[in-house]
Formats: sequence, structure tokens, C-alpha cells
Amino acid sequence: VYDLGGGTFDVSILDINHDVIEVLATAGNNHLGGDDFDQCIADYLVKEFKSAHRIDLSKDAKAMQRVREASEKAKIELSSVSSTVITLPYISADKSGPLHLEVTLNRATFDKLTRHLVEQTITPVRQALADSGLSADQINKVLMVGGSSRIPAIQDAVKRITGKDPFKGINPDECVAMGAALQGGVLGGEVTDLLLLDVTPLSLGIETVGGVCTHIIERNTTIPITKSQIFTTARNFQSSVEIHVLQGERQMARDNKTLGKFQLTGIRRAMRGIPQIEVTFTIDANGIVNVSAKDLGTGRQQEITITASSNLSQEEINRAIFEAQQYAAADARDKAEATARDRAEQLLYQAEVVKKKIPKEDRSKLDELIKQTKKALKSKDSSQMADACDTLESALAATGVSMDEQYTSTPNTEPDGDYGEDTTYDADFSVVDEENQQDNLN
Repeated sequence: VYDLGGGTFDVSILDINHDVIEVLATAGNNHLGGDDFDQCIADYLVKEFKSAHRIDLSKDAKAMQRVREASEKAKIELSSVSSTVITLPYISADKSGPLHLEVTLNRATFDKLTRHLVEQTITPVRQALADSGLSADQINKVLMVGGSSRIPAIQDAVKRITGKDPFKGINPDECVAMGAALQGGVLGGEVTDLLLLDVTPLSLGIETVGGVCTHIIERNTTIPITKSQIFTTARNFQSSVEIHVLQGERQMARDNKTLGKFQLTGIRRAMRGIPQIEVTFTIDANGIVNVSAKDLGTGRQQEITITASSNLSQEEINRAIFEAQQYAAADARDKAEATARDRAEQLLYQAEVVKKKIPKEDRSKLDELIKQTKKALKSKDSSQMADACDTLESALAATGVSMDEQYTSTPNTEPDGDYGEDTTYDADFSVVDEENQQDNLN
């Protein structure tokens, strides 16, 4: 669905299966519409008149109102004819008397004036196709919505990228009203044989150790949806965690939008990594988000309901997506460093515990690897940290001391050791993925 209205542009990829309509992806530009095409004609008319009479009509508000009205009329006419004459009598005056504006505008000139606007609509089309996971040849039908979608250059551009002629079986000016009426009927219970499945405009997640944003529900996921993930604590004997709920596409929490925060208290006191905390995101058909956190050991639970997550303008959504693409490389570096730091701190913690479980004659080699890992940690170089961690992890595995043994030793004390320049933890708990690997969360 290619929707070029007066002030905004949106494109959506829909999957229609009998009476079920599922939105696969959306994109757009909140500052692009038919008014921009009108303005291009208006600017052209002002320039032509100034060239002929040395009078700038843009400084005359009343004259510009007439120019804009004439520009819109010319745009409409050029959708069905190849040339139009724009006539505005008595638009201004000079010493010789009244002046009239009369300019012949053909479609070729109009296309040249607005070529950049047409191209601006193509980028969101490509974005929506990419987000939907479909190629252009998998699109069965192209529906054009909005009066300005009648512009021939627009239709040619859409055909060029999709390979299909726009569907002409519905009035572009009536599409939105018809859709709103149908959705109103669905919500009011009057229409029962139609279901519209929308998608989340941006990803949702929580902050994890190192300031990383861990996405739980990805952008363009069909709603309603419920997804859960298991987390664990990042510190020994931790009795509470803060759940920092985020919205956005960036990999670091600081670069995303905060939707809310809440505390889960009463967690069973245990060594880090032992408690199991289930975080569940639920989005209903109205876009209302409910986030809950439950300690599976004690049954304690807290939750928060967020109603403002869907109150985003298309401009805000587009900006979030664009910034995620623009800063992808920098974000990846920051995330890699945070992940490597978390892994190094966890391995150093384990190593200090393992030292107490192995013979003294075997500790010197482990001490050297601990020293190297601490050095890598201070370097803040993710590749150095990863290499040091791989070596230390192999050495720990070779000792034969199991994870259970590590966690049951010294249950009431923290292991010795300085894990780097800053031993302050950046987060309260850790992600446990499907392979039982752990990542620390906030």
C-alpha cells in the first residue's frame, strides 16, 4: 500500500489471507506529501514571474495564497493532460499598471521539478520490502492511496521498483475513509468476518549489564504477542533488580527511548547466576504493553503497563530506524566491548573460586591467565578480551571443577580479586539464553 497524502507518506506491506489482514512491515516519511509537489510548482511560478517582471511574489502573502491554489490545480490537471496553462490575472502591479501571471507548464517540466520528491518515496518502499523479508517480485498487488498517488511519475516509479502496474479498482481519495469505517466496524463488533493484525513499529527490550539493550520483541512483530526470556542476577546475594524497559533499534540502552522502570524485590539470596528471573512482554491488539518480572524461585512478581509505546509519529519511527543504520558500526563496537567485559568479569569471578578448589601446584598457571585477562579488561579492547577469555575458559574447563562446585564453595563470601579498573557492576541481572549462556542485564 503506497499512501501519498497531502502532508505525509506511508508504505505498508500487507499479507491478506481470506479475511485476515496482517501488516508485515511499515515505513514512510512524515514530512513528505502532495503539498511538497504543489510547493515545487509554486516556487517555479514565483521564479518565472520574477524573471519577467522583477517582482518577488513570495513577499506577498495574498498573492502566494492564489499561487499555491493554482499550483495544486495544475498538479491535478497534469495527472491527466500533458500540458496546462496557469493564469492568475491581477496578481501584482507596477508603475505601468496591473500585472498578470501566465505560465505554460508541461508534464516533463513538472517531472523535472519534482524528481527528488519521487525518489524520496522510493527509499521507504525499499525499507518496507527489506523489513518484510519479501522481494519486489513477491508482491501480488500495489494499491495506491491519496490524491497525489495519481501523479504519473509516481506511478511509473512504483511500477519500476515493483514490476507491477498500480491497482486502479479503488478511488485513492476514498481508501482511508473506507479502511477507517471497516476498522470501526471491527472494533464496534458490527464487522465480524475481518481481522486486522498490526505490527510493532520499533523493537522493545530491557537494559542489560554494560548498558546493552537486549531486545525481546523485534520491530515489525505481529501483534498481539507475548514473549518471555529468562534472566539471572549479576551480583552475589542480590535481593532486587531494576527492570529498565526500552524502545528502539540501537544496541546500547542509552540510545533508546525509556518507556518505564520498576523494581522486583524479594529475590532469593544466592550466588550470582543462580536465581531465575522470567521477564515477559505482552502487547495487546491496541498496542498497550505489559511487562512483568517473576522470580521463579520465590514466585515474587512485579509488572508495569505502558500505554504510550504506540504514540509515536512516523517521523520518530523513521528517525529511530535511520539512526540505528547510521550508527550500526559504532553500536556494534560498544556492544562487543560491553559483552566482552561482562564475560571477562564472570570468568575472573569463576577463576578466583576455582583457585580454592585445585592443588596449590596448579594455581600458578591459572594466576598468570587471570593476570592476562585483567590486563585485557583494562585495555577495553574487545578482541583482546575475547582472546584472553577463550584461554582462561579453556583452562578453567581443564581443571575439572564444575559450575555447581564453584557456586557451592564459599557461599557467604565474595572471591578475592580486582577485575579491572572499575569493579562497579553496570547491571543488576543477566540474560540466560536458550543455550544456557549468560549475559548480564541492567
